[in-house]
Amino acid sequence: MQYTAKAPYIVETHWQIEEVLDGDSIIICNRFTQMKKEIRLYGLDAPEVKINRKMKEDEEKSSLPAQLLLQFGLQSLHFVLSVAPPKTTVTIITEQENYYDYWNRQLGYVILPGGLCLNELLLQNGYAKATHQYYCSKLAEYQAINRQAQLNGVGIYSVVKVF
Repeated sequence: MQYTAKAPYIVETHWQIEEVLDGDSIIICNRFTQMKKEIRLYGLDAPEVKINRKMKEDEEKSSLPAQLLLQFGLQSLHFVLSVAPPKTTVTIITEQENYYDYWNRQLGYVILPGGLCLNELLLQNGYAKATHQYYCSKLAEYQAINRQAQLNGVGIYSVVKVF
């Protein structure tokens, strides 16, 4: 596995996906200790899958109805489930200086068994957008991936500029 996170970083192995919460958050479980934790993917934001405070904010920012945003959120969720279903073994890379987000969730790059990064797959396929809101030292690279996906007409963000 080759991946460049901002040093110093922590690499955690022997985890598997327990549950996919939405397009940018998963619950993982350690294969040996059965310890569970939530991982919020670095550097991106996917539409919500339920009506909540953030959905209302996104609705105001985008001028799109919540029901449409909800459909985009479900598409993002289904994409994650298709490439990283529950029981998928993953490696988590977390930059020490930015370990947790505002909600005390661990931030991470989720590396899939073949070495692909789930964070980047979401951006490349247009199911999430790059954002500085969830810290990422690779933000400039993620923004470039996002722009390329839009130019290629890929995913939900190529259909409409959602927030």
